Amino acid sequence: MSIPTDDEVSTDPVTGPTTGPATGSAGWFRRHRPLLAVALAFVVAVTLAYLATPKGQESYAPYDPESPDPDGTRALVRVLEEHGVEVDVVRSAERLESAEIGQDTTVLVTGTDALGEDTASRLRERTDDADLILSDPPPYVSAMLDIPYALSQTPETIEADCDDPRWEGLSIQADAVTAYDAGSCFPHETGAVLAPADGLTVWGAPQVLTNDQILRADNAAVALRLLGGSDRLVWYIPSFDDLAPDETHSAGSLLPPWIKPALWILLLAVVAFALARGRRLGPLAVEPLPVHVRAAETTRSLGRLYRRSGDRTHAATTLRHAARARLARRLRLDRDATTEAVVRAVVHRTGRPDLEVSALLTGSPIENDQDLITLANALAALEEEVRHP
Repeated sequence: MSIPTDDEVSTDPVTGPTTGPATGSAGWFRRHRPLLAVALAFVVAVTLAYLATPKGQESYAPYDPESPDPDGTRALVRVLEEHGVEVDVVRSAERLESAEIGQDTTVLVTGTDALGEDTASRLRERTDDADLILSDPPPYVSAMLDIPYALSQTPETIEADCDDPRWEGLSIQADAVTAYDAGSCFPHETGAVLAPADGLTVWGAPQVLTNDQILRADNAAVALRLLGGSDRLVWYIPSFDDLAPDETHSAGSLLPPWIKPALWILLLAVVAFALARGRRLGPLAVEPLPVHVRAAETTRSLGRLYRRSGDRTHAATTLRHAARARLARRLRLDRDATTEAVVRAVVHRTGRPDLEVSALLTGSPIENDQDLITLANALAALEEEVRHP
């Protein structure tokens, strides 16, 4: 006999055990407990990420010359200044217009994803006499400046392998580089990391300049020779505020700094929840109920479940199986008796035709509730006839 679930059985202190759906807030919380746990974990993760964000401290972008972070470039700037190079950090197009830029000046542009058509055009005009170096421009900036672009790669070590004496015998190593379809220095795949393009130079390995990778291979020597060839270095970091009103902003620039770790934590929480809910629970454990449930109540509860799910075929199959089991016991057949044996014994006992009894005990699926009621009555009549032939 099947056992109803906890939500279908309750105990009344006066009338005894009763059945019915769980009501109140306790049942709702019990049903939605996993979802509430995930929601609570997400709220806690976002709060911790927000609290972990430094307050009162300036947040630096990658490759910022004043950043001491692993992806900053303060160490390189300090070394350049020790070698007599004057470094001027410029963070806006307006400040770039007033900066001192001459023939003996190198202009390095990092954060090139913030360049627009207007700012890129003004940059080319302002640095017409200087040595302009663009650090890893994205595809749309490369298209604006007519720079041949290739896909990013993840190399081990790249040798200079070119005729320029500045790079003779040197090699670079970074977690990722970008090769361009121009030039020949530091070749990789079908392009080169250091590529001249229409009066400027493109540098596709900005990670070589960072604090945590400057000491790999010959990165330090390459960085000093790339940026220390002039007495003055203007380090230009474009700002999205300099874009024209009709130019688009990057979606990432509009997000708070804590949103990225929060999204990663949310993703991990969703994966953990999916694994927890999708794992195999193993076979069901049968335990005695702490209350007594009458057979009639169990039958009515199962009937409500079948009716709610509309599974008439399952209900009919259960009725036929139970009827065959009771008929087999009544006719003193073996427990392993087949359906055909039960049918033959019933026919012999009642004198009914074989096809009628077989259709009743192993018939076709039920289409509606009326057919199910008719089947139940017919099975009950058949059992009564076997009991009193």
